[in-house]
Amino acid sequence: MADNTDYPDSIFVVHTEYPRFIIDLKTDEVEWLEEFSRDDESELSAMTQDLIEQASEFYDREVARYDS
Repeated sequence: MADNTDYPDSIFVVHTEYPRFIIDLKTDEVEWLEEFSRDDESELSAMTQDLIEQASEFYDREVARYDS
């Protein structure tokens, strides 16, 4: 998890395994840290929703640990 003083209301999850990306959980905006070929783009498109859901679940799980 990460934050950024330029975006005080946003929480970011940084995914460090392939495909590497940063997601803003407030907007679900994804910044990919990989370069993809056109062949990869169709597979990546199918994976994106699942990756967003996993990032949100990760955030919820981590925050729940702090609240305990």
